[in-house]
Amino acid sequence: MGHIAKGGRGRPRSEAVERSIVEGVLKLIEDGEPLAEISIERIARTAGVGKATIYRRWSGKEELLVDILRGVDDPPPELPGESMRGDIIVCLEHLRRRGVNMRSSALLHNVFAQMKSLPKLWEAYHATVIEPQRRVMREVLRRGMENGELRAGTDIALANDLFVGPMLVRTTLRSDDPLDEGLAEQIVDTVLAGLRPTG
Repeated sequence: MGHIAKGGRGRPRSEAVERSIVEGVLKLIEDGEPLAEISIERIARTAGVGKATIYRRWSGKEELLVDILRGVDDPPPELPGESMRGDIIVCLEHLRRRGVNMRSSALLHNVFAQMKSLPKLWEAYHATVIEPQRRVMREVLRRGMENGELRAGTDIALANDLFVGPMLVRTTLRSDDPLDEGLAEQIVDTVLAGLRPTG
């Protein structure tokens, strides 16, 4: 137990401060405050901290909001790594669950709807959340092509879109479409039927 007392005194306080900042932002959003009008000053006042306290942890509003969105999202999945098919299903299942969460959370739905009209925030979200996920998928597809699960010469970027696109259409564009369990497998197997090596 000694290691907790030794030199670690500031950490619980720091976590409490971060939690109050995050809760302050969520409260502003829940109260219907437009994202464009939430400033670092407002966040600091709501959380009862100084602006410098926020800037020590986040470079600005965009980074803070993206961090909060990541916090309410499921963490990125661990890939089993046994087959390309299995790994793609895990990636798509992550997107399906996010879609289910989004539909059931008015807060998330509202934030995402607004985020599209805030280029800096959308850019930050894209760079820190979407692009890393795309890199993972592209790597899975590259490995699949190397081990013969995917037809040689397949355009990796296009194949990625073929797998991910149907799930994104269901989760973001057609919010009344069913997001049943098994949808990830259905999409993957339908696309793979066209991309598997022939003969």
